[in-house]
Amino acid sequence: MRFLADENVPLPSVHALRAAGHDVHAVADPAAAEFPLAGLPDPEVLALAGALRGVLLTFDRDFGELVFRAGVSGSPGVVYFRFSPSTPTEPAEVLLALLERSGLVLEGYFTVADRAHVRQRRLPPSRPAV
Repeated sequence: MRFLADENVPLPSVHALRAAGHDVHAVADPAAAEFPLAGLPDPEVLALAGALRGVLLTFDRDFGELVFRAGVSGSPGVVYFRFSPSTPTEPAEVLLALLERSGLVLEGYFTVADRAHVRQRRLPPSRPAV
């Protein structure tokens, strides 16, 4: 599966997801020549996820506001981690456990995940740019 990790996702989690066979791009990965984009505004992060066709991984709750209230779209899906990681690899561990759940689909949904629960809301249809 393809993902874009927001700058607040620890790089050890990015590496763990890659080691598990996922295609993960990271906004703040200094080793990635194509994305030295730390500090990129959130709407541009969503657009980048859309361009990559990757599900956005983030700890930033502002993405819910952007998607559902402001109508900013672009990403094929968003996973919002709603916890403070106890280790740098915990976000990857939580995501890998989610991906093992039968019937759980990330594309087309805003997924809120904490250590014990997951809830999803379908992304709204894309609105034309104003």
